[in-house]
Amino acid sequence: MKSEVRICPDRQALVDTAYTLILERVQTSLAERQSCSIALSGGSTPQPLYAALALADLPWDRIHIFWGDERYVLASHPDSNYGMTRRVWLDLVPIPAANVHPIPTDLAQPQLAADEYDRQITAHFGLESGSIPVFDIILLGMGDDGHTASLFPHTAALSVVDRLVTVGDKDGQPRLTFTFPLINHARSTIFLISGASKQSALAAVFAPTGDVSAYPSRGVKPQGELLWLLDAPDGEGLELLAS
Repeated sequence: MKSEVRICPDRQALVDTAYTLILERVQTSLAERQSCSIALSGGSTPQPLYAALALADLPWDRIHIFWGDERYVLASHPDSNYGMTRRVWLDLVPIPAANVHPIPTDLAQPQLAADEYDRQITAHFGLESGSIPVFDIILLGMGDDGHTASLFPHTAALSVVDRLVTVGDKDGQPRLTFTFPLINHARSTIFLISGASKQSALAAVFAPTGDVSAYPSRGVKPQGELLWLLDAPDGEGLELLAS
């Protein structure tokens, strides 16, 4: 695993840096494998990045979009990660409908949705059940509590290692989420983190020792590169811990 921390002076610089890095990795994937698979994060931090990507000149027919986690709400709900991404990015570019792979949140039970998304991912990569695909890019955020995707502290989802997708739990509300094994097979994993309120969790995540169950972002250790993109308030004091 190659890990790197980049501290940007402000949020706009954070977005600009992420935009450049993603375009570079998309182009590499297209050159080497003729396609690019990207798993997105939700929340407010990546929205300006997605808006910027909507203006990029890319061969959209060779790019496939997935989501690393999702609230169990319909796409029309204001809390839907998929719905947000469609509004600020995907509805604005000529990407084929077949290349957009939302987590199904219209099934009777969250576990059924997790099972179905697991099957869809496996089928897309042409793998047998039980195999772990390699995403070209996985974007992640981190909460004030150190969670990432919908892998929350002290929840059962953290220990799931025999599935690609599982049901997470946020204060009793179901979420759908990639598991650690799937996240950690990515070629490029990029954390995008903004806000001084996350300094404490970041210090715990970067500490030499610690508990993944308390700070789940510690469990992200991909076989490929790991990039931490932080704005200046978040990055204060992390240079030595990250070195």
